[in-house]
Amino acid sequence: MTSRSRQRNRLLVATALLLAVGAIYAQASGLSRTLVGRADVSVPGREAVVARVEVAAGARAGRHTHPGDEISYITEGEVELLVEGQPARVVKAGESFVIPAGVVHDAHNSSNAPVRLVGVYVVEKGKPLASPAP
Repeated sequence: MTSRSRQRNRLLVATALLLAVGAIYAQASGLSRTLVGRADVSVPGREAVVARVEVAAGARAGRHTHPGDEISYITEGEVELLVEGQPARVVKAGESFVIPAGVVHDAHNSSNAPVRLVGVYVVEKGKPLASPAP
């Protein structure tokens, strides 16, 4: 491989990384997660991650997936949940939802107050908790 080819490959990798970081930042702009706990579960190669999650007033979480199941409980507010392959639905405080591994989903908060929830993710170890989806 020539020096020019290596340089071109490095540039392509750097560009891809910048695009990925930009996509993650854009996805996360209306969503914040604060990790509360993380522990192994009985399934080899998986762990449970517990997080406090907030979708800002008037914001969208952004289309994304998880490398495992999401089990969430709304503690404050209400959010329109959009799960690929399912009709949109409103989930309110006191209600819960489950998103299967790898399924593209989004949450829209059209209110003027943040939506807060507790998310439990049973995910593959070593993978990012969430990945942006097109």
